[in-house]
Amino acid sequence: MKLRFLGKNSTPGDSPTLYASDQDSYVIQGWKIFANDLLAQLDVPEGQTAVEVPTELFEHLTKDGQLSGEIRKFTAPIMLVTEQGTCVLQGPEMHDPEALSQMRMPDYETCIEVPKSSIMALLEENGGPDHPRTT
Repeated sequence: MKLRFLGKNSTPGDSPTLYASDQDSYVIQGWKIFANDLLAQLDVPEGQTAVEVPTELFEHLTKDGQLSGEIRKFTAPIMLVTEQGTCVLQGPEMHDPEALSQMRMPDYETCIEVPKSSIMALLEENGGPDHPRTT
């Protein structure tokens, strides 16, 4: 799988990153979830994982031809929105060696692959709750 870097929201030591793939998906690199209060609210099936990223990460969708990267619906694959303004997304954990070789990922981060259509649905104006389970 080939990745195209769209952008990142970085501070020293933190690097949530958004990529577009050649498989009609987005690869979202974010922080692994270790907080028990967040984990208790998730039902993560086998083969999937959850990552936490700032909502501003999706502003980089404009570099993939989207008019806006503003999240308007907080529904799956977004599972939670935190009081800190981050969101927890869930999806299949990335294991593709070619894709992983194109990334720089610290031990406390991981990445998921999400269909582009799932992310595009989050940008749509109507439908879905404003903010589900906030922690």
